Amino acid sequence: MAALFTGKVLMANRERDEVETERELGRALDNKVLLLYFGSGRCPRCRQFSPLLKDFFLRLTDEFYVERASQLVLVYVSRDETEEEQSAFLRTMPKRWLAVPFGDAFKRELELRFAVSEVPAVVVLKPNGEVIVGNAVEEIQRMGPACFRNWQEAAELVDRNFLLAEDFEDWSRRSITDPIRRLKYKLDKKTEAKTKERKEEGEESS
Repeated sequence: MAALFTGKVLMANRERDEVETERELGRALDNKVLLLYFGSGRCPRCRQFSPLLKDFFLRLTDEFYVERASQLVLVYVSRDETEEEQSAFLRTMPKRWLAVPFGDAFKRELELRFAVSEVPAVVVLKPNGEVIVGNAVEEIQRMGPACFRNWQEAAELVDRNFLLAEDFEDWSRRSITDPIRRLKYKLDKKTEAKTKERKEEGEESS
């Protein structure tokens, strides 16, 4: 996937760092499903969809929701009118997002290459750059994180250690306190197991 961005510059979200060397791009992009998010902070449909995409991304990559981050990377390709608008939008999005720098002509090249005519649009790519889904906006809205399984299979990425820490079907109904509740549940189960173990040891010694 890094080949798509050879000689190009990507920005790390909320930082001035540039991800531009082949080695850095390879580490950031290779062996991962790549989402190209074409959007704008001013677009009403984007403002409606972006929080959903943010939640979708976090539930697949954030340690609160998964045991280990999925093989997923997102690059924001903006249609914002100013650099300030782009920066303001990205500040509300996950830190792991990457972005094509504001004013970079490469944005137009990507729009033409993937036939993006309107926003929001989410192009899903295999690690080798082949298109899995031309625009996954509707799929993400309808299926939530469950659609990543389909993309993972289509991209032929084998990652048996990747498990969602929750039921896919309930993702949209979960509250922000769920990770805390799940952590407490895990701790309670560990305490319960230790108590049972001590009790059995006591019975054996008596």
